[in-house]
Amino acid sequence: MATTYKTFLNDDTTNTRTLLHEAIPLTGTIVSGTYYLDSSQTQTNIKRYSHGMFESVYDYPYLSSSANHIFDLTVGYSNKSHLSASTYIQNSKKIQIYNQMAQVLAGYDQTGSVRRFDQNGDFTDGGNKIDEAFFVNYARLLNKDEIKKGSYTLDMLVGGTTKARTTHAIIGDYGATSAYKTNSPAGEYGILYTSSATPNPDGTSGVGLVYYQAGVAVVTASVFQVTGVLSSFAPNAAGVAYSNVVACMTGSQITSSCEAFRNRWYDDDFNNTTELNSTIYFCRANHNEFNYSANPTYVTASKIRVKDQKLDQPISYPTTVGLYSADNELLAVAKLSEPLKKSPDQELTLRVRLDY
Repeated sequence: MATTYKTFLNDDTTNTRTLLHEAIPLTGTIVSGTYYLDSSQTQTNIKRYSHGMFESVYDYPYLSSSANHIFDLTVGYSNKSHLSASTYIQNSKKIQIYNQMAQVLAGYDQTGSVRRFDQNGDFTDGGNKIDEAFFVNYARLLNKDEIKKGSYTLDMLVGGTTKARTTHAIIGDYGATSAYKTNSPAGEYGILYTSSATPNPDGTSGVGLVYYQAGVAVVTASVFQVTGVLSSFAPNAAGVAYSNVVACMTGSQITSSCEAFRNRWYDDDFNNTTELNSTIYFCRANHNEFNYSANPTYVTASKIRVKDQKLDQPISYPTTVGLYSADNELLAVAKLSEPLKKSPDQELTLRVRLDY
């Protein structure tokens, strides 16, 4: 237990912030196709729920203890969408999903109404709205503290009506490093474009949004209208193939639309971000400080063990730095890699970093 304490001055501490990034690839083989279909024609790494409002994707059969949840997938549209009609399958649930995602990610306007997703992000009445969308909600395991701006790409197969689809739409938050938006209750977000050549100031060419801190991608259904189809060789258990995205979203359940979307998934890449905050303490031992030890073994027969002659200088060998509170309660301990020699003709500055 320490008996001598030294108070930190303002110049003895500083704070730093470090961003650590990790590349995350999600290939189509993980999202659809890797694991065999079970008796209900559902891939064993896809978890479906009785409420039928979304499905969860795992990197391994989800009943396995080693499986990791990677994202949830769902679909919805606004009550102002031309797809909204009481005769359509799960119409109310699709509207509820859209409203739920919109109130969390887009918030409310001055009248208290839920804002609709907007292509340019300014939520003006004249803006192009995203009224029909697929929602990809990434697990915290993947995006950590946030998705790195400018790193997100989603490669979807938008053309053809068979398994051998070749037309790609590579969606990305191109230019978002300096052009991201901040007017969302969920934090910062960027506009998704189909190529790096399409971004423009008003965002009218946007095909979706990616919310960095929330870890959610909103992809407009109209991106699949490039070739007019969103058919799938096995979009649901019955094996029904729909002729286009509108027929799929209105004539099928949510989970079936999600499976059609997954079967169009080719690749997804982004960098996650872990924010590491640190306080650095510069522990300074001046020439006349900490030259003795309070350890009982430091002396024997009332003599300092490390002194051979009476006139020898006192020497200590610090091995540990302790950080104490104002009332001298030990809060943190830092160990040196090896003992350091400290004597009256030496000064030491030990740099202690506390990460949190």
